[in-house]
Amino acid sequence: MESHSPSQSGAAGEDKKRHRPLGIEQLCFESAMTCFEGRLQFDPAIGPLTMKEVTNFISRTLEKTHNLKDVRETLSKSVEVWLWLTKCFAAAIPGLTTRSIGPLSAVNNHDNGVTPRESTKLIIHNYASLKEDLSLLSKLMHIARNLLVVPEPEIPQDLCAAVQFDQMLYQTIVLCINVTSKAYDGDVLEETARLKLTEITELYKKLLVTCLQQAHNWIAKNDRNKMTFWSTVLFDDDAMGDEQDPNSAIGDFRPDIARTEVRNWMERNSRFCDKAQKLLIEYEESISENSRTPPGHLPPISPLAWNWLPEGTTSVRADNFKDDEKITPVWKEDELNKFEQDRLYGRVSREVDTWWLRARDPNYDDWVVPMPTVEFAQQRTENSKANLVNRYAHSYRAEDQEGSVHSNEGAPLPDHSSEDGTQESHYPQEYNDDMIDDEDVDDDESYGEGPMSGFLTEVPNILDPKQIEALHMIIKSCILDNAGLALSRAGENLQKTRCRMFLALECGRSLLREILVFIAVWEKNEQSLIFQLTTQIVEAIHHSALIPYAWSSLRIPKDIISPAQTVLLRLVNNMFRARNTDPPLLDSKEHLRDVKLLHFLFIQFRSRIVPECVALMHLQAQIRSDEVPAVEFPVDSWDMERAKDGLQQFLELLTTVNELPETRVYLIEWEAAYELLVLLKGLEAGVPKKPLVELPRARQQGQPPSNEDREQHHEFDAGDPPPPPPPPPTLQDFAHQFPWAGIKGQILHILAGLLQPPPGRSSPGNPEVQKQIIRHNGIVSLLNCCVYDDHNRYARERVQVCLKWLMDGSDAANNFLRELVAMSPPPNLRPQPGPDGQPPTTTMRIDGIAGEVKVRMNAPSPPPWAAAGNSSANSGGGGGLALPSLASSTARLTEDLRNVVNTLPPIIQSQSQSSSAAVSSSSAAAGPSDLARSRSEDLLRDIITLADEAARLAIVGPHGHRADADETEEEDFM
Repeated sequence: MESHSPSQSGAAGEDKKRHRPLGIEQLCFESAMTCFEGRLQFDPAIGPLTMKEVTNFISRTLEKTHNLKDVRETLSKSVEVWLWLTKCFAAAIPGLTTRSIGPLSAVNNHDNGVTPRESTKLIIHNYASLKEDLSLLSKLMHIARNLLVVPEPEIPQDLCAAVQFDQMLYQTIVLCINVTSKAYDGDVLEETARLKLTEITELYKKLLVTCLQQAHNWIAKNDRNKMTFWSTVLFDDDAMGDEQDPNSAIGDFRPDIARTEVRNWMERNSRFCDKAQKLLIEYEESISENSRTPPGHLPPISPLAWNWLPEGTTSVRADNFKDDEKITPVWKEDELNKFEQDRLYGRVSREVDTWWLRARDPNYDDWVVPMPTVEFAQQRTENSKANLVNRYAHSYRAEDQEGSVHSNEGAPLPDHSSEDGTQESHYPQEYNDDMIDDEDVDDDESYGEGPMSGFLTEVPNILDPKQIEALHMIIKSCILDNAGLALSRAGENLQKTRCRMFLALECGRSLLREILVFIAVWEKNEQSLIFQLTTQIVEAIHHSALIPYAWSSLRIPKDIISPAQTVLLRLVNNMFRARNTDPPLLDSKEHLRDVKLLHFLFIQFRSRIVPECVALMHLQAQIRSDEVPAVEFPVDSWDMERAKDGLQQFLELLTTVNELPETRVYLIEWEAAYELLVLLKGLEAGVPKKPLVELPRARQQGQPPSNEDREQHHEFDAGDPPPPPPPPPTLQDFAHQFPWAGIKGQILHILAGLLQPPPGRSSPGNPEVQKQIIRHNGIVSLLNCCVYDDHNRYARERVQVCLKWLMDGSDAANNFLRELVAMSPPPNLRPQPGPDGQPPTTTMRIDGIAGEVKVRMNAPSPPPWAAAGNSSANSGGGGGLALPSLASSTARLTEDLRNVVNTLPPIIQSQSQSSSAAVSSSSAAAGPSDLARSRSEDLLRDIITLADEAARLAIVGPHGHRADADETEEEDFM
């Protein structure tokens, strides 16, 4: 038996103290990474059999970190494991870059860089080695991700930062983006080459997704890591040169100063947790005697190296405060030492704080920005109509006109700041449409095409909704202000500070735009995880009162409302809808914050959205009446679709706000009924109603049959060539006929809600809204919506609800209809027989059928609508009157109007003529109350009949006939 001397035993004990024993999992994993790094650096050369074993070791380690908690914890606390992971990625990135997109020196060289076609050839040529390396790197990154899911995540988070694995993470993300964002032309490749290209691209995407997941785990609940990642993402050297643009939205933000202050904050907060410090010191002591032992010393980087280096070897400028010790921020303008100045201030960045004071909602502290008046809106609409062609012929507005968060939409424009840096005014009295040259505008930039700032901005264009979830979770983790979040020692909410950085820097604004457009491109609904995460991101921006600024930054000069703004509205609407289920208290800070946001958005609705949409409708009406040629229409159908989508989202938001009486009062106070009625009038004039049935056109005598008729009535011989198809219409051809489908229904739904009785009452209708509708001649607009329109189904039923509440308790509304009835001459209800003794024929319009229909009147007592149609047709359509004759006995209706009470009963379904007669005969024996109710019901039915006839015959062409009338075949309706 071999014996050991005491001296040998002591030496062994010291050696054991310096070198901790390795578990079998750690030993195998480190050995595999050693071989992998050697293969990547060709030192030594590793053969296929060895690489097979390396792959097996790494795969088994990945499986164990998934399933075994103790293995995961052991490996997560190993400094050697984190160092080997860093060394493997450091060795792999240069080789992957060279084999995928060319030499490192040409990656960022736009002039001499590798083209997508050359990159395609490289990838296909190096297919085998790329596939093997990318597969192993994905597994290693997956393991790194798993090692952060432990009970004490701050330990591996600090170790990861100490070995600079986070820097390898950034470089890997950039490489994956550079490869997958290239526009590879796979269609010109043969099938085998195309499959190889697709496979490598998918492996890069898989690695990118895992990197984002690892980044999310690395920053979780760690403010220093969040700030490190956030500053790396936002402070892009290429983009920061543009931040000094004097025409930027707010201006005076100095990103270089902000970056210095953020770095100083990270140095002051560079202290690791005690357990991580202990592990790092033990490792550094164990390897200090033999520096050649792999994987070597920790990188002596500043400002983190002081956590493990011997005292006195490096300067330490980290704060030495206790966790519960508070400090009061003090800003010394005359302090020359920047680090000391920032240390006394205590917060992250004075530059970010002062920017936020300028960029936030001007109404944040007090109501300093008023709501534009209806008179301003009217003038704004007239200006928009007059300047419509020029507005689209040039860019809409110079960037320097988009300063204030309330400025870009008309009423609330920012005045220039005074010399001392204070803003003089947010709202000038005049609205200026300054134009700039076309070449100064890059519309493509706002559509996700062209240059983008920040290395994460391209990610939404690369990944699909399932892959991209980690990106949204990272943004949410960095900026969402969760309830109960602890403040810093200086009393600062770091989540809000990072949110402000997000909007202050171009990289953050670009990333926000891309994640918003991502929802539109993939058509994600409210139940999807991506939509919910993005809603939380918008909620965080709302908490900092920066949605008005975000709205301005998402602006596209050529659009009434950009796609990103439309999605932002959807998210805000989703946010408000959640409030309706659990509304905040009226005197709470949350309620006031919501009202101020609603105030800003309604300003945009009044000052920009409605006037410019109405201007387009006005031009449609001019083209419809042949006053303007169709070629003068300045936009195409895509622009019209974007305008309609934005308008719909605004109306959706108003619908949500209208549901709660607490927020409905603001719409009533701001006189929202005006905008709704203006839109109804614009739609009525500019868009013909779409019938349910299109009758065939009658051919004039001697006119040859059309191709369509020949196809229906002629069997072609086998040798006959088919007729050539008509040329496809262009988008421009359809633009002036854009129907704005569904908009009327939304408007009528909102008006019905506004007309409801005040809270706590069931009758009468809201008197303030009734006055507003009458003041703006809204009754005519409502009646014109009653005829069937396939673009706006169920509009008639919504009009009935509006009329019920409009007449309920309103003498002015009832008097208007009495005067309307008095203008209607009594029609001749009995048809006169023709010369041959047969019933006469006449033309009439039938709801839902295009054109006028010839009918034979057989009944001795025609229905009221036929009489009205006959009377109106014989009188040339009523001349220029907007409302035609009433389709029933004027004398009887006038008598009913004298006797009926103002309060109308609930709306009932239409009844047949026989049931109506039965009600009339039984009413004689009824009491006064029953008689009043019966007459009220008759009156309401007569009003609806009047509305039908008004809508059918109100728009009269210049020659006494409707502009949209068609010639139809004669038909008999018995």
